[in-house]
Amino acid sequence: MPGLFSPFSVKSLALDSRIVLPPMATGMAAEDGAPTERHLRHYLARASRSVGLVIVEHSFVDPAGRLSEGQMGIHSEAVLSAHAALAAGIHRAGSKVALQISHAGAAARSSLIGTRPLGPSARPLPRDGAEVPCPLPVTQLEELKEAFALAAMRAVQAGYDAVELHGAHGFLLSQFLSPLANERVDGYGQTLAGRARFPLETVRSVRARVGPDYPLLYRLGLADYLAPPQNAGLKLEEGLIVAGWLAEAGVDLLDISGGLGGARPPAGGAGYFLPWAESARACLTIPVLVAGGINDPLLADRAIRCGMADLIGVGRGLWADPAWAEKARQMLLGAS
Repeated sequence: MPGLFSPFSVKSLALDSRIVLPPMATGMAAEDGAPTERHLRHYLARASRSVGLVIVEHSFVDPAGRLSEGQMGIHSEAVLSAHAALAAGIHRAGSKVALQISHAGAAARSSLIGTRPLGPSARPLPRDGAEVPCPLPVTQLEELKEAFALAAMRAVQAGYDAVELHGAHGFLLSQFLSPLANERVDGYGQTLAGRARFPLETVRSVRARVGPDYPLLYRLGLADYLAPPQNAGLKLEEGLIVAGWLAEAGVDLLDISGGLGGARPPAGGAGYFLPWAESARACLTIPVLVAGGINDPLLADRAIRCGMADLIGVGRGLWADPAWAEKARQMLLGAS
């Protein structure tokens, strides 16, 4: 059985290690969303041959989908050179590199974007301070699919080895999946298939733009896991169905996470998304990446060897200790 430091490949993405630095926002971007020298220092400190893949933090595909000040963007040709420098630097350090692309949708703030946020329906997200979004007309959905596709093409041009669509944590693609945010009565709502239509069409638009051989990742919130009385959100069994649809639509690797409830369930604990990843992997023909409370190299290695996931995201561990992966390699090789 492969272990944490076994090679892994999907299409042209060939990794020397199964450790992934998952996308974690730093708030270091320039005013126009371009990566900065601070980003380069941050990622270079953590990239190495022991970290197979670095997924650079979420970058907005359209200014109306910007979540926060300091967020990175990939919405314009003007930021391409800065992205190219970041990708090249991470490559020199020894890691492969992907870029996560996103649209905040109803999670955006009018005070930042200068207009009312956009969402599936005129229903605010179930979180403090959420604004009532402007429901997206079908014509604008076409524009947004194109925005994602163009952003992905820019990632290719900048030299990223793969691109990941952000469909979790209450961002626009996950808003469409959740009945707590999507109350549409047209073909983009009402049923699970209707709610999944926009995310699936977005995947197909991106795939058509980047071509059949470019690695395409998708971070999926498998369930909303909100406490009662908000327990009518996306259910785990529904998320697993959507996972299969995403694979059929052209996704090469699924990054398992939570939905509207965010990146960490209330219970927490070590490896809190590992059971979800194992369930997804059991019903999929594509590989699975999982992050979430995995800071112990032995747990990470065991999860790979037991077939719970194909890749392990170590976010907070690498954030706190940039040498985490190198130390893990020494520990595991010494124990073998």
